[in-house]
Amino acid sequence: MKYAILILLVGTALASCAKRESAGPAIDALYFGGPIYTGVGAATVEAVAVADGRIAATGGLAALKKLAGSETALVDLDGAAMYPGFVDGHAHLFGIGRRELTLNLEGVGSIEELVEIVAANAGEAKPGEVVYGRGWIETGWPEGRFPTRDDLDPASPENPVILLRADGHALVANSAALAQAGIDAATADPAGGSIERDAAGRPTGILIDNAMSLVEALVAAPSAVQREEAYAAGAEVYAAYGWTGLHNMSVDPNDLDMIERLSDDGTIGIRVYNAVDPSGLDALAASGPRASKNARVLTRAVKLYMDGALGSRGAALLAPYADRPDTSGLLLMTPEQGMDLLAKAKAAGVQVATHAIGDRGNRLVLDWYEAALADADALALRWRIEHAQIVDPADIPRFARIGVIASMQPSHAIGDLFFAPARLGAGRLDGAYAWRSLVDSGANVVGGSDAPVERGDPAIEFYAAVARRALDGTQSAEWRPQQRLTRVEALRLFTSAAAFASFQEDDLGTIEVGKRADFSVFSKDLMIVPEAEILKAKAVMTVVDGEVVWREGDEPARIVPD
Repeated sequence: MKYAILILLVGTALASCAKRESAGPAIDALYFGGPIYTGVGAATVEAVAVADGRIAATGGLAALKKLAGSETALVDLDGAAMYPGFVDGHAHLFGIGRRELTLNLEGVGSIEELVEIVAANAGEAKPGEVVYGRGWIETGWPEGRFPTRDDLDPASPENPVILLRADGHALVANSAALAQAGIDAATADPAGGSIERDAAGRPTGILIDNAMSLVEALVAAPSAVQREEAYAAGAEVYAAYGWTGLHNMSVDPNDLDMIERLSDDGTIGIRVYNAVDPSGLDALAASGPRASKNARVLTRAVKLYMDGALGSRGAALLAPYADRPDTSGLLLMTPEQGMDLLAKAKAAGVQVATHAIGDRGNRLVLDWYEAALADADALALRWRIEHAQIVDPADIPRFARIGVIASMQPSHAIGDLFFAPARLGAGRLDGAYAWRSLVDSGANVVGGSDAPVERGDPAIEFYAAVARRALDGTQSAEWRPQQRLTRVEALRLFTSAAAFASFQEDDLGTIEVGKRADFSVFSKDLMIVPEAEILKAKAVMTVVDGEVVWREGDEPARIVPD
């Protein structure tokens, strides 16, 4: 759907009032011509006026037109729907970009297809060059199992092959890679990791969580230029999807200066809220929150890991896996390590965001947070649990009581629920992906995608939250359809809740006078179209600080094909 800019400003789109030749109350831009949802409940307005990158007025079109001057951009939405800026509450910007620039295995439908792709890439590789890719997920494959070294070896007998699973918590390596890394039957599992083995004790090629580091050193580290390219590509993709920002998880602290510079020079147009990996905690604690010159990049959080992922059976469970009774998952931190990190963060006022997927992982994080926050202002710290996928129902009320934010990714449910019943058994599904239970308990719930683990499309995330169905409409009683959210609640996940979780609720999250002019405009009205139609919604325009950072018709961004 096309929108029309009837009066086009010269230079930067929606330039500030200060750049007008004639001083006065005239506004920079006026948006109208489609449903405009303010994000305050289900409220809508006819028009929104913008000046100096902020919302100057909202209300009826006739009244707001009186504020327009000769240089005001009149933006006719032409029926498209406008919302407060959608923010992905959990994603990995570098990984999103790298997915576009390296071997992308998203959508591979079988081991056979995976092997064909490896053979093609190994045939083009230089001798000894590592064939590296990411994005495979075996659930739904006809073979019904993980790939192994024996699958990959015929396709690449000489070149090392390292293929990361979509969730980033497991990989498969061929024999050449294992040999080069010195992994054999005698190699011990590292703490917090697992080398999967066959009945004879021979490594299968599957390495889980901390065991992945044994071979990842074989992959050449991206150069500074390649890192910049990845960040730029990720930001381009996200702006084209309609996101005005993201909460950027597990950031290499060495990249912070680069991210801020790329934002200040306009290469990264969307907002970035950084949570550094643990190696950056001491520096962040010493410096306090830091921001780019244009204030679009903010860093004030640290990302920790309690356990692994459900699909690779690394998520820490209270009872063994139903389909692998020999394991209950992995813990990636000891209590001593975790409590030490929490104490440092608390003392410095650093926000903590901890990955926890299994019910044991979530319980332990809640236990540690509760102990650390006993004499603290939880609202001032706003500590988070990232994913909160499998929670014992008895622990759900603890989020609100302790003051812990649940940062959840709706698309995880509609993918995982094809295999979660097998992993967990029927009894543990009551607390699985329990958005409704958490919202009803009073917890603050933030929505995200975890891209590049998932696609990163806001339409998919919104659909998953309100429909709780697979993309093809699949749903069963095991999927606990009663956990779906209303559309108003789903909108909050990606707007006001994301703003609160990043300490930016005074500036972002709703379309209200005085807040920053961040808008996501989609081709369909997400609040009223039939559920299946939500998936067909596309971004029409993405606006940050009153600046159009992407519009329909721009040069195509690198977006993973359907």
